[in-house]
Amino acid sequence: METCEIRLQLGNIFDSVFHCGNIEITDELTAEQVEKWDSLTHLTMIAAVESHFGIRFKLKELIIMKNTGDLVKLILEKKQSV
Repeated sequence: METCEIRLQLGNIFDSVFHCGNIEITDELTAEQVEKWDSLTHLTMIAAVESHFGIRFKLKELIIMKNTGDLVKLILEKKQSV
């Protein structure tokens, strides 16, 4: 699985969770840049990502995640270790 494929799939997940069809998934994207991204939708998004990719995040991984670039890297790491 490649970075661009993960970004494309994340775009679909974000569209579904945040109900915004115009979110561009970049490495620098943060919650502050997405209007409907609050604590509840964050949890929903994380659960959707875990379900979609068949992975589980540890709490410490979630705490250090600062942007979607970190999320993409973590997904890549977890998918490669499976």
